Amino acid sequence: MAEKHHVQMQDSYHINPVFIFRWEDSQDAHVLLYPEGIVKLNDTAAAILEFCNGEYTVAESIDKLTSKFDGSDCDDIAKSIVKFLEASLDKNWIRINR
Repeated sequence: MAEKHHVQMQDSYHINPVFIFRWEDSQDAHVLLYPEGIVKLNDTAAAILEFCNGEYTVAESIDKLTSKFDGSDCDDIAKSIVKFLEASLDKNWIRINR
């Protein structure tokens, strides 16, 4: 069984160097490119991955992302961001900064 990763608020992440994160005009979306293919990302996933640059902790990323959604339930947004980051770790899209 695959290891389940748990995101910590003080951690920061970066895109795994195997992947290239960029806007792709032909897909009209942000994508993760890798040798075997492409992952087309929705706007929310792309917004979260933009903070996976090694500069921001998870807590800082959540603060910045939730500030864009005035009136939204910040706890629900934070849980969704953490869940996405955990899935991204499980898929090896991102890595923790050491």
